[in-house]
Amino acid sequence: MAHIPHVASFFLFLTKLSLGQREVTVQKGPLFRAAGYPVSIGCNVTGHQGPAEQHFQWSVYLPKAPTQEVQIVSTRDATFSYAVYAQRVRSGGIYVERVRGNSVFLHISELQPKDSGEYECHTPNTDERYYGNYSAKTRLIVVPDTLSATMSSQTLGKEEGESLELTCEASKATAQHTHLSVTWYLMQDGERNQTTKIISLSKDFTLIPGPSYTERFAAGDVQLGKLGVSTFRLSIGSLQPSDQGQLFCEATEWIQDPDETWTLITRKQTAQTALRIRPTARDFQVNISAESTFTAGKSLELACLVGGGGRDPQLQGVWFFNGNEMARIDAGGVLDLKGDYKERASQGQLQVSKFSPKAFALRIFSAGPEDEGIYRCAVAEMARAPMGSWQVLQRKQSPDRHVHLRTPAARNVVLSTKNKQQAVWEGEALTLLCKTDGAESLLSVEFWRLPRGQTQPEFVAGVQQDGTVRLGASSEELHNQSPTRLQKMDWATFQLEISSTSSTDGGVYECRVSEGAWNQARGRSWTQKLAVTVQSLQSSLRVKLMSRQPQVELAKTFGLSCVAEADYTSLGVLLAVTWQFQPARSRVFHPLVRITHNGTIEWGDFLSQFQKKTKVFQSSFRSQLLIHDASEEEAGVYQCKVEVYVSNSLCTRGPARASAVSHALMIAITLPESKLQVNSSSQVREILINSNTDIECRVLSRSTGDLQLAVIWYFSPSSTNATWLRILQMDQTNVVKYGDEFPTPWRKQKFYTEKVSQDLFQLHILNMEDSDQGKYHCTVEEWLLSTNGTWHKLGEKKSGLTELKLRPTGSQVRVSKGYRTENATEHGDVAIHCSVESFGSPASLFSVMWYRNRENSGRKTLVHLHHDGLLEYGEEGLRRHLHCYRSSHTDFVLKLHRVETEDAGLYWCRVTEWQLHGSPSNWVNQASDESQPMVLSVLPSEPTFPSRVCSSTSLLYFLVACPCIPLVLLFISLFCLYRKGRKLSALSLKAQKEKALWMNLKRAGDWTANQKEEEEEDH
Repeated sequence: MAHIPHVASFFLFLTKLSLGQREVTVQKGPLFRAAGYPVSIGCNVTGHQGPAEQHFQWSVYLPKAPTQEVQIVSTRDATFSYAVYAQRVRSGGIYVERVRGNSVFLHISELQPKDSGEYECHTPNTDERYYGNYSAKTRLIVVPDTLSATMSSQTLGKEEGESLELTCEASKATAQHTHLSVTWYLMQDGERNQTTKIISLSKDFTLIPGPSYTERFAAGDVQLGKLGVSTFRLSIGSLQPSDQGQLFCEATEWIQDPDETWTLITRKQTAQTALRIRPTARDFQVNISAESTFTAGKSLELACLVGGGGRDPQLQGVWFFNGNEMARIDAGGVLDLKGDYKERASQGQLQVSKFSPKAFALRIFSAGPEDEGIYRCAVAEMARAPMGSWQVLQRKQSPDRHVHLRTPAARNVVLSTKNKQQAVWEGEALTLLCKTDGAESLLSVEFWRLPRGQTQPEFVAGVQQDGTVRLGASSEELHNQSPTRLQKMDWATFQLEISSTSSTDGGVYECRVSEGAWNQARGRSWTQKLAVTVQSLQSSLRVKLMSRQPQVELAKTFGLSCVAEADYTSLGVLLAVTWQFQPARSRVFHPLVRITHNGTIEWGDFLSQFQKKTKVFQSSFRSQLLIHDASEEEAGVYQCKVEVYVSNSLCTRGPARASAVSHALMIAITLPESKLQVNSSSQVREILINSNTDIECRVLSRSTGDLQLAVIWYFSPSSTNATWLRILQMDQTNVVKYGDEFPTPWRKQKFYTEKVSQDLFQLHILNMEDSDQGKYHCTVEEWLLSTNGTWHKLGEKKSGLTELKLRPTGSQVRVSKGYRTENATEHGDVAIHCSVESFGSPASLFSVMWYRNRENSGRKTLVHLHHDGLLEYGEEGLRRHLHCYRSSHTDFVLKLHRVETEDAGLYWCRVTEWQLHGSPSNWVNQASDESQPMVLSVLPSEPTFPSRVCSSTSLLYFLVACPCIPLVLLFISLFCLYRKGRKLSALSLKAQKEKALWMNLKRAGDWTANQKEEEEEDH
């Protein structure tokens, strides 16, 4: 089951409701998977009326025989498999997993290249009749495994605190679009089956540190960089002993399936690099803390305290009594007792423990005369050796401490907390009760605290026999605002209250009870100690960021939840939450909104519309954002920061505070799927000449929401079979723009569009004439306007064709069709002729349009000479370069002035016949015809000296008549004749090639028809 990708995503995609009609669906293809790796293909059936548990049969159609079914595996027939798959089915390499009664997965454990093909899932009929579909297909393509991950195997020795850089090469050559993720791992010594993630570059190019390296990554100590195309470098700025072990790099290749889920297709690991770290020894001091005397039958407590050294060192503690070892606690916490101390510990009379990283305790609960003597402790800093054993870095021992037996006192002192708990949270109140027994008398009390990691106790507070209270130095600095208060409850009970604790209030508290005032000689005194721990709010705070919609459709609503978790939820803390946002293609987080601990909402100014479209919900340990009308601006990475405050009316040192930042969460904004459909039926209509008509473009269905439609009308002349020309466009804002072929006023008057309703558009054509014959269609585009004013095209659909033809009038015109070529010299003039061979009536008038087609530029209208003599140019800039006129009633000339090399190409004309019709009479287009194209070549005009000599007849006569002219001039003449002969040969060869090209085009069919088909394909 571990290799099934995206099970939940598959069922979300496939599950449908079907009423009475059977439907089989499979996972959408094509699916690209790598050879040697597994694949899972899901199949689902709905709408069946038979038993709840349906049977499934899987077959494949291989590329070498696409019509031949090859049976693979069945849920009801063990003999279903063909021989080519039978062995893999029997061995479990191919099997069917039933997820529900109507849903299964086909699993192939190890793909082979020959497994590419079209897979079919078939469900045998269990209904009373056949209704619906019983099979579905999807395509699987097995691609080669091109992923590689390499790193040289080596052994490195480093000092603690040194830096480390390792590189691995990871590359792929898959033809399909795939993403690569790279992860660095550490496998510590002795943990062969467990790896620790250091840092990774995910498939969406996000750096994600491992849980153990999050803080070091945030501090910049651990980094992952990409060098070039395939080199990934791991950098650790300051090595720690915990970094020791085997390091390696793993590369994973991902591909996005048609259902937009990312699937792993290949994975490779590099060789391992062994890293050995030599810890750095740190100097420290050892002291022993204990009372100089003890009472028989009472407890005797000694503390071995380490000062200095590094942070959280690995220490071993050893206790000595009168020079002999009595107990040992190694760096791993294992206790070893010597002699009869082991028996005393088993009877509960003795306890040896480590109550902090730098403090060891020895407690004898019922001390006797045998415990009087000299105590000493020794501490050694240890480090784990490569083979797992411990090695000593340095060793220190404390001074000797003499402990004497004294006569039992007449009083007992009990020190306890008010709630009987010795651990409080930072900011919580701490109340200590010190109570003594015996005969009632005037007592004075002192409270002392030995902070963790220190050897000298600090005075906290005291009360004299007359009730005078004195506070310690740290409390006196705050005068009357101190959170520390000492009260005498009765003659034998004293209460020390700290209303709001901080991290410095933890340690071992000592209550000293004395008979006698402070300013007098002390009488007898008694003492009792109690260890109190103040837990940091930071240590328990965790923040999670969640969203049910990591991919959000444009203009839809999505929500984000920031959840804080801590072990002190009942403490009555206040939260402040800051929401941060990192836009796509940015590395900087910007504050969006902050909800303070008193409920005030402070909006940032990074996203201009964010406040207007966002709702904020805040509860005790949860903050939520509900963002409406999602736009591209909201696409990016979100993060929330939580700050914890503990407020107390008696707290004068400010509220206790902790903070934590959630992981980053990517939100992607996607376009909704278009449901646009346009009428695709085609028709042919005959129209009377000079009449008006219109063409419809009808929208059958469209997407829901605030969407707008744009319509574009296209036209292809039937006579030329040319490319599709854009007539006009009404965009999504109802602005009309005409195409490049229809810019003139008379063209704009002929064509105009109308939006009849939300789903119906019409193109109106006025005064139908011969040149308007052809095919028409429209293209409808669906557009969505986001809140930031940006238009997004969701889809487009093309309508069916409407072909308009003129009803025959009995009149026709014919233009000469002869093949022609023309050579022109650069900067000279050239004239192109067009003649009418036959026409319908002597009273007819003619108009002519000239066209040009150049390589890589397509067809272009140059000039239009109307039947009434009006001259109209396709571009205003052509007026100086072109001249169009009639040489006779039926002969037309196009003259080009100062020809340039870019004027070379194909030129042809289109002649239209006009006759008077109706009452009152109007000139009506009767028919038109086009000539064959003429090939115009432009020759360079760069005169050379020899050519000038050869062009002068008198000079040539002079050279013949005067043989005494120097031989140099004769040589020039010969050279001139040679050059001129080569030029004429080149021109002749070029003309032959152009004629051959023209004949090939003619054999291939009508030139204009071929050109139109090519332009239709381009369009």
